[in-house]
Amino acid sequence: MSEFVAPAVRVAVRVSGGREGAVVLKDRVLRVWVDWTVTVASRVRGRERDAGAGFVEYAGLMILIAGIFTLIDQLGLDGLISGAIGDAVNDVIGG
Repeated sequence: MSEFVAPAVRVAVRVSGGREGAVVLKDRVLRVWVDWTVTVASRVRGRERDAGAGFVEYAGLMILIAGIFTLIDQLGLDGLISGAIGDAVNDVIGG
């Protein structure tokens, strides 16, 4: 098992004009960003990348895809899309 551990992040910034609070906030935001990036990377590439994804998530995805197809059909875009694809194919094959 391999785990990716976030390296310690230190940002040294000289600030003039009494803006130390802004430096602390930037350091915190940077730390949160690094932690989030490492977590997302481990979930996308890790061994348990599909852990927790159950029937409900997959069913929701299928409903979303069906909704997109229904929307395309209801708006009459299916003929427009197929016509555009046909024109592109004819341009390529010269027919």
